[in-house]
Amino acid sequence: MRLFEAIIEANHRAVSGDASAGVRMKDFADSLPVVALTCIDARLNPLLPEVLAIPEEHFIWLRNAGNIVTSTTSSTLRSLALACAIKGGREIAIIGHTDCRVGQTSMMNLIEQFKRLGIERFHLPDNLTEFFGIFASEQQNVLKAVDLVRRSPLIGPAIPVHGLIVDIKTGRLTWLVNGYEVLDVAARSQAALEDQARTLPEPIKPSENKLGDTTMLQTPIGQSGPGNWTPRGEVTTPPTTQPEITAYKGEPPPIPKAPPLTIRRRPGGDSRSG
Repeated sequence: MRLFEAIIEANHRAVSGDASAGVRMKDFADSLPVVALTCIDARLNPLLPEVLAIPEEHFIWLRNAGNIVTSTTSSTLRSLALACAIKGGREIAIIGHTDCRVGQTSMMNLIEQFKRLGIERFHLPDNLTEFFGIFASEQQNVLKAVDLVRRSPLIGPAIPVHGLIVDIKTGRLTWLVNGYEVLDVAARSQAALEDQARTLPEPIKPSENKLGDTTMLQTPIGQSGPGNWTPRGEVTTPPTTQPEITAYKGEPPPIPKAPPLTIRRRPGGDSRSG
């Protein structure tokens, strides 16, 4: 059993009335400390980290309004990454809660709330939903946050990222995303790809020959058999058969002269050339 598997089991037993429910944290020393992102709702103060059964010294608690993550490189991701890199966090838990007031706030209501503070609409970002990360479902908000954290290049690929909802009234935990299973699936997929790669035949390497300092394929284009490349870059041009050309020596032969014209006279004085 792994850390959050033990936490969920103990939490459900405790909510059901088992006073002996708890987690032996010394059995999970390799998974501590835990980094948790929760909402700023003050009703969470008496619940965490007690409902997780994690001692405060092993609980790195990050908070923002609505436990919202807006991108894989947001300021919230920066804090989560530094909590792991500097504070040594081994596992991450995104913990939403029921009856979240941020999720119950509409855009129009949000604009009105800012107006009461003297902040007009033109001072606010154009896309309020994207900037404030307003959501309608606590569960979907947690799922989105877990996905962004898991895909962030700032979070180590071996760190489990869990998604949970805590009931604000009872303290019962609902496990939405089992970070261990996500890593197990990724590991199996990687192993399957490696096994597939090992079963593929070796690629056929074309034979090569060196022409001077340039590596050339041995079979030239247009030929089906081996080529006859001349080493050291000296290419021999095959002999070609051309028609024999006879050249005149000395003076060219004389051009024959046309015969002289003969004038014949006919009776009556008519003369014609013949």
